[in-house]
Amino acid sequence: MAIRQQLDDDVKAALLAGESMRVETLRGLKSAILYADVAAKKRDSGGIPDHEVLAVLAKEAKKRQESADLYVKGGRQELADKELAEKAIIYKYLPEQMSDEALGALVDEVIKDQGAEGVQAMGKVIGAVKSKAGNTADGSKIAQFVKERLGA
Repeated sequence: MAIRQQLDDDVKAALLAGESMRVETLRGLKSAILYADVAAKKRDSGGIPDHEVLAVLAKEAKKRQESADLYVKGGRQELADKELAEKAIIYKYLPEQMSDEALGALVDEVIKDQGAEGVQAMGKVIGAVKSKAGNTADGSKIAQFVKERLGA
């Protein structure tokens, strides 16, 4: 089933169940996807494809994590918990995340293939790992692994 249809069905189910936070989160996701449709000028042609929808959802999940981190630093744990709960809802629509071991192996493989050494190669390695991993790995985690491997 297409992601958009799944979101629509889940909004209806959440409305019927009275889950206000879930409804609010899903409507926000639908809004972000609609905004991406308009920005890509594909609103009238059925919208952006599913792989781009997944990228929008991953971006929204990242926003929630960043907000939660800021709330924790500011001593507002209840707001951080709300952001993390929204992130958990979003993750249900994303592909399963790559394990640390698998991500480390992928980073090692890309470094070996490119013969990368030193800090100056970080950008190329991160880009290659991101393209291979797609939405199954978080960009900050990829950067962390590459930085560790290249000794930056």
